[in-house]
Amino acid sequence: MALLGRFTHRKMHESHRPWPRADVADEGWQQAIEALAKGKCTLLGLWGDAPQVQMALLDEAAGNVVVLSYTCKAGKYPSVAARHPPAVRFERAIYDLFGLQAVGSPDTRAWLDLGFWNVAHPLGKSRPAKKPEPYEFLPVAGDGLHQIPVGPVHAGIIEPGHFRFTANGEHVVRLEQRLGWVHKGIESLMDGAALEDAAKLASRTSGDSTVAYAFAFAQAAEAALQVKAPPRAIYLRALMAELERLANHFGDVGAICNDASFSLMHAQCGILRERTLRAAAASFGHRLMMDVVVPGGIACDIALEGIVQVETLLADARRVLPRLIELYDNTASLQDRTATTGIVRPEYARQFGAGGFVGRASGRDFDARRAFAYAPYDKLSFDVPVLDAGDVNARVWIRIREIEQSLSLIEQILAALPKGALTTPLGKSKACEGLGITEAFRGDVLVWLRLDGKGRVVRCHLRDASWFQWPLLETAVEGNIVADFPLCNKSFNCSYSGHDL
Repeated sequence: MALLGRFTHRKMHESHRPWPRADVADEGWQQAIEALAKGKCTLLGLWGDAPQVQMALLDEAAGNVVVLSYTCKAGKYPSVAARHPPAVRFERAIYDLFGLQAVGSPDTRAWLDLGFWNVAHPLGKSRPAKKPEPYEFLPVAGDGLHQIPVGPVHAGIIEPGHFRFTANGEHVVRLEQRLGWVHKGIESLMDGAALEDAAKLASRTSGDSTVAYAFAFAQAAEAALQVKAPPRAIYLRALMAELERLANHFGDVGAICNDASFSLMHAQCGILRERTLRAAAASFGHRLMMDVVVPGGIACDIALEGIVQVETLLADARRVLPRLIELYDNTASLQDRTATTGIVRPEYARQFGAGGFVGRASGRDFDARRAFAYAPYDKLSFDVPVLDAGDVNARVWIRIREIEQSLSLIEQILAALPKGALTTPLGKSKACEGLGITEAFRGDVLVWLRLDGKGRVVRCHLRDASWFQWPLLETAVEGNIVADFPLCNKSFNCSYSGHDL
């Protein structure tokens, strides 16, 4: 409520939990924009909900969140990006999906609509699609410049995305991304879906973060319905979340080293990642633990054999990890590639509210597990590693320290795992709204949910941390050589699927 008090509002929506949502007019909306521009709060998300747009804001110092709702006039609303650049891609996506126009926006090009859809504005007042205008990349002036287009189809097993480099010789002058190629209409599929089916859709938003998305969706549903999952389910959710974090961090550290031509680290980290995924499969019946976290609890208990495999994984990782850390730290040729490469300036990390290892490697001390102290992390002990160098090397070290913290958290969870039920009945549904935020391996995931009185989804918005990280990759690559882009890109490991919706 303290954050909400800064903005002039008309109406509170009492059915929105656990944080407030309020309707604002021009004055309140402009006050929020001004607060963002002055760095007094952080943008958590901006999404369409025709005829409204919704904006989630965070007071990092107090851990307060508020959602502001602005009713568009003739399909238009004042641009947030005009004063706060991190909002620009959200505004472009809102126009593509809903046809709601940000007045005064610095960039009105299409974002998710690449010209393949048979309708325009599919979530708003849809109409037949027109032949798209040629996409205009931003101009760059200077002598001796050339452009290098990469993608959207890439070599190897990787999702599509287009990167347009402007370079002077080998040095990158500008990188511009064009994303949206993995758009799958997930928010449209959510419309009218039963809660159980919607939970499955949420977990498939970005497969490497299936637990985090399912966790956040469950949080939103449980907050809306005023239901609490049983203690055992809550602890097992955290166990799955930390296994997911481990698997991804092991994979990323190895892949970054591989992009620096150090295949030994890649192989050793690949072994640890595979052991983590096998322990997850033995514990919950699926390597990615898909569809185990559900609103009200979890769908199945941990298998006894899974507990044994998780304990074996912890022992193996404790034994191998120190040697890998020493190998990484003492290989001069590797440090030469990662140190001072792809720097994200701390002021950019703060302005964009960058989460995960991208933000924490550039001095932003934020972790949703600690900031919101959601169960069971409020009863667990862990540190949030923070560095300020902002380079590839710092992002590797944040991952390494987070691996160490996850190993400790898993040990604490297994030691304190309570007995009891796995689910709580959701009870009779009613019209209500909920907001869930969890810490995925790459940063905070936000899920906003509205339910009708029949247990069906009216509207659901899912926001990946990548929305705030992709733009920072563009800034990090500037001034580096083209050959270092794969290294920078992998050190970010942004999600295409989670971003493209």
